[in-house]
Amino acid sequence: MRPLRLDMAGFTVFRDPTTVDFTDADYFALVGPTGSGKSTVLDAICFALYGTVPRWGGTRGIGNALAPSATEARVRLCFESAGDRFVATRVVRRDGRGNVKTAGAGLQLMPAGFDVTKLDTGMDLEDLGEALAGTPAEMDAAVLDAVGLPYEQFTSCVVLPQGQFADFLHAKPATRQQILVNLLGLHVYENVQVKASERGKAAEAKLSVVEQQLEALADATDEAVGAAAERLERMRELTRAVELAVPGLRAAREAEKSAVAARDTIDGELAALKSVRTPDGLAEATGATTAARAAAEEAAREVHAAEEAEEKIRGELAAAGDAGTLRLMLDRHTELQRLAEQEDWFAGKVSVAEVEYRDASAAAELAQAEHTGAQQLLEQARQDYRDAQQRDRATALRGHLVAGHECPVCEQTVTVVPEVPKESAVRLAEAAGAAAKAAAESAAARWRERDAVARNLESDLERKRGQYEHHLSRLAEVRAAVADLPDMEAVRSRLADLSRLQGRLEDAAATVRAARETQRRAQAGVRAAEEQQRTAWRTFDAARDGLARFVPPPADRDDLAAAWQALVGWARGEHETRLAGRAEADAAVTAAHAATARAHGAIVDLFTEADLTVSSVDAEAGLIRAAAVAAERAEAAWQRLTERRQQAGDAAELRNRLQQQGRVAKSLAGHLRANNFERWLLEEALDLLVDGASGILRELTNGQYELIHDKGEFFVVDHHDAGLKRGVRTLSGGETFQASLALALALSEQLAGMSTTAASLESIVLDEGFGTLDAATLDVVAATLENLAARGDRMVGLVTHVQALAERVPVRFEVHKDARTAHVERVGM
Repeated sequence: MRPLRLDMAGFTVFRDPTTVDFTDADYFALVGPTGSGKSTVLDAICFALYGTVPRWGGTRGIGNALAPSATEARVRLCFESAGDRFVATRVVRRDGRGNVKTAGAGLQLMPAGFDVTKLDTGMDLEDLGEALAGTPAEMDAAVLDAVGLPYEQFTSCVVLPQGQFADFLHAKPATRQQILVNLLGLHVYENVQVKASERGKAAEAKLSVVEQQLEALADATDEAVGAAAERLERMRELTRAVELAVPGLRAAREAEKSAVAARDTIDGELAALKSVRTPDGLAEATGATTAARAAAEEAAREVHAAEEAEEKIRGELAAAGDAGTLRLMLDRHTELQRLAEQEDWFAGKVSVAEVEYRDASAAAELAQAEHTGAQQLLEQARQDYRDAQQRDRATALRGHLVAGHECPVCEQTVTVVPEVPKESAVRLAEAAGAAAKAAAESAAARWRERDAVARNLESDLERKRGQYEHHLSRLAEVRAAVADLPDMEAVRSRLADLSRLQGRLEDAAATVRAARETQRRAQAGVRAAEEQQRTAWRTFDAARDGLARFVPPPADRDDLAAAWQALVGWARGEHETRLAGRAEADAAVTAAHAATARAHGAIVDLFTEADLTVSSVDAEAGLIRAAAVAAERAEAAWQRLTERRQQAGDAAELRNRLQQQGRVAKSLAGHLRANNFERWLLEEALDLLVDGASGILRELTNGQYELIHDKGEFFVVDHHDAGLKRGVRTLSGGETFQASLALALALSEQLAGMSTTAASLESIVLDEGFGTLDAATLDVVAATLENLAARGDRMVGLVTHVQALAERVPVRFEVHKDARTAHVERVGM
């Protein structure tokens, strides 16, 4: 796995969107102060692929992915593995309750030659390439297929995080053995042993089922298949024979149908001729028509007489005058009488209103005089109040006068000081003024009230005078209109005569209506009688038309009874003529039926010879279908038996294969059960690992140290101290880093060759321990890493804050952090 580009937003210290472009960075360093976020870049790579980070303590620490106060974190890694390019994306969100969950995860296979700079366009994941995974659960298997390493191997061979760099060096033998089992995938042999045992048991279970199938197929023998084939051939011969015989049966049945049809034709003719008879009530129907027509003529004469009587009364009523005009004259006389009676009443109302108006006007004038006097008294009281104010001001000066001294107002010598009044003149004037004001207001209210009453009475007087004048005007008009009219008694007499004539006219109209109703009933009777006669003729015509094929004699259209009598006589003669041909037709039907029965019996015999019964089958198509069904059933039975015979053969072959598979599975499980094979593989892997690490350690220490193992424990041989053998736990910090780096490099070198997985170790990133090295050792480590990078078969990266080491790396990613977020800047090549 080789990283190409890393995008982060809201991820731990990288609050703002940040991109790290690893393109062409074969040897790089992440540099910056402690705590700036260097290791977070490696955390983002692990998180994008596996959804967790070593220093988080598993997936339960996923809340660490969010930057402080952020609600969403996004990480996207573009990487190359085994020649293909992939994009891994993970999104983490915090919900309203504060819970942090993975909101999205996906892995896409990008098209060949995909340019990673296109990721800057913000295209959706669906546009990046083929989707290999779309959920966190799918990501596990998809990333394992793409990278070739599970999470534990990835963090031990590709990205070596802080705190775990020396784990493999200091691990106990049993723990180290388990790590090698996991890294090399040796547990696959244990899985092989388990699966071999399972396959052996499964083979035995399947073998039992196959044995039962063979027992159930015991009847499917070659002899049974041959018998079924013979039966099929017999049924096919039956089908051909029935198909040849059916046309004869069909012809016999057609002949029988023709004979039956001829006999039925004669029977129909006999029945039709025998059914001809004169209908009942024919004479009564003819007489009813004549009587109805006579009644209709009488009713027409009565209607004419009633209409003439009505017209005569109408003429008398027209000569007597117009009732409307007479009623109008009577209304005028009645209105004149009413108006004359109301004249004195209107005059009296006007007189009363005049008296009331005069009294109210006098009262209003008296109240106005009282109001004027009160106003004058009020003005006098106001003047007295002003005079009293002057007196009170003068009285107020008396307190300052002294006899024998000059007056401050007139500058005259005061001889005698006037006595100061006990009560203020202003207060007396105010009281008098208030009384005068109250009297004036009361007088004004009385005047306004009486004036309003006088005005209302004046309006009422004018209205009543207008009503009286209108009444007199209308009385004069009505008198002028009645002057030329007859008197009231004459008008009433003429109206009485008109009423009597109107009553006679109504009686005459009722007589006319009754006569017309009688006429309508008579005409309806005529129509009913005529319809009855037409129906009788239609019945006759229908009966005659039914016999048209026998050519009946012509009918007399003027005499219905005679026409019926002639038709009935002719039909009896024709019936007697056809009775002789009926016996011949019946004999022909009997002979045709016998021929049909013989043809049908011959076909039934064919089925009987084939051990089949068709007693319920009668139609030709049914006979052919019965033979075809028998052939189909025979063929189906032959096919089923053939298939069962094939199944029996397949089951026998399967039984042999299962027996062989069971023996092989049991043998393999037995060989792998002792664990000797896995133990031998671990010893070989550890030998190769220590041998490779020892060579690297000699280079790092200028030949001082060599790494060996004994019974699973790691030791170093100090060649500067006469080949002293020392335990790795006795090494100093710098020496421990050198030994751990040698193991890490050897492990990543050897894993591809030893692992059963398809791991692609195209990069290694170290995040540990460079600050503990002295200058000479640091120079050796730097040279070792440069040689490893120069080989060109993998990307080499390191995380350090050691400036001397960073300056020797061609590509550096400087990481620094401000108050809000961390930043990454690429410098160098």
